[in-house]
Amino acid sequence: MDAGKLVSMFLDEAVVIFSSGRGGSGAVSFHREKHVPRGGPNGADGGRGGDLILIADRNRRTLYELKLQQHLEAADGGHGVGNKRGKDAKNIEVKVPIGTVVTDSETGEFVIDMATNGMRYVLCKGGKGGFGNQHYTSSVRQAPNFAQKGAPPERIVAKLELKLLADVGLIGLPNAGKSTLISRISAAKPKIADYAFTTIIPNLGVVRHQDETFVVADMPGLIKGASEGIGLGHQFLRHVERNRVLVHVVDCYPPDGADPVENYKLIEDEVRLYSEDVWKRPRIIALNKVDCIPSEEFNALRERFEVLGPPLHAISGYTGQGLEGLLQDISAALEASKPEADIPMLLPALKAGHDLAFEVEETEDGYEIKGKRIERLVEMTDLRNDEAVRYLHRRLERIGVIEKLRAAGAQEGDNVSIGEVSFAFTDEQ
Repeated sequence: MDAGKLVSMFLDEAVVIFSSGRGGSGAVSFHREKHVPRGGPNGADGGRGGDLILIADRNRRTLYELKLQQHLEAADGGHGVGNKRGKDAKNIEVKVPIGTVVTDSETGEFVIDMATNGMRYVLCKGGKGGFGNQHYTSSVRQAPNFAQKGAPPERIVAKLELKLLADVGLIGLPNAGKSTLISRISAAKPKIADYAFTTIIPNLGVVRHQDETFVVADMPGLIKGASEGIGLGHQFLRHVERNRVLVHVVDCYPPDGADPVENYKLIEDEVRLYSEDVWKRPRIIALNKVDCIPSEEFNALRERFEVLGPPLHAISGYTGQGLEGLLQDISAALEASKPEADIPMLLPALKAGHDLAFEVEETEDGYEIKGKRIERLVEMTDLRNDEAVRYLHRRLERIGVIEKLRAAGAQEGDNVSIGEVSFAFTDEQ
């Protein structure tokens, strides 16, 4: 498989339309039995629409499959038939990689951070089934001839971004030796070759050092302009946002004759331009491939790196030289860091219930009523049924909508719109 195809399969950003199912409508039915000529209403309720549920799964690595689907929709609930309740629709469960952050692409609002394996989140809740006519009996309405429609579904155009969860991130130029290093210190088996951009997909490895374990991420190589998105820079840099410690792997003997110090500064500048907060995280420099450079040249290079400040380790991912000291320093840096302070955790958004508030606004065409609860009532009403419309009018009056329209100056026959439906205003029921 060529590198271009690998890039297309590693997608850590996708925009998908998610929709739950609509609730089934309730039934209009009356009890019929021999010798019982006037049985009461027994219309059953509609079934619940299917939920759209996200599940964080450690076995998922990319958002590739979601990018292909683009629209996921749960089934609607079954309608009530006679005295038999409608069937509830099946939920749709969508598995996403751990570290997937979901935002509403239309509003920009944060929705959920799928940060732990097995985490479940109902992204779109299915509409509840409508009531059958048996729910509308009263002392003055003993044979209601209407039922409620199912509740509308929820819909979101969601932007999903994968941000890998790892304690330590290996950063550096392409072919600096990051993949070789992670293969040495963990059980990860990344693709390794002597050409640039071998790593297209970030690799995760669990490192066991003495009595501790931590997760290391081998980030794809960064290049100049990565902070501006050049070379998939934003996609790759996004993953370092959750690393508590960064290990900057530098090839101390580049085959192109470049200056290792300048290479180091180039990547550091890109990280800083991308995020000042990430750039301030604890840093360790790993001067790699020391088995390739003459000792006198390395001693001069070491002196230039020592003045930069971060802890410095001379290592060879190929031979294993210097890895024990590097791991000790990483463990110490992780112990000293405070994840709750360094890496802010994103908490699930609190989903409010249906908004009870509403507003009446005067428009050029009449009056407009805005409010989730009111709009939902209208959507669940069978507007072709006169008895159902009269019941809706009484509900609106009890809630206070009719009184607010009067106070706003509404007169008999004025146009009143609620959502996509328009009515002629009347005080009569």
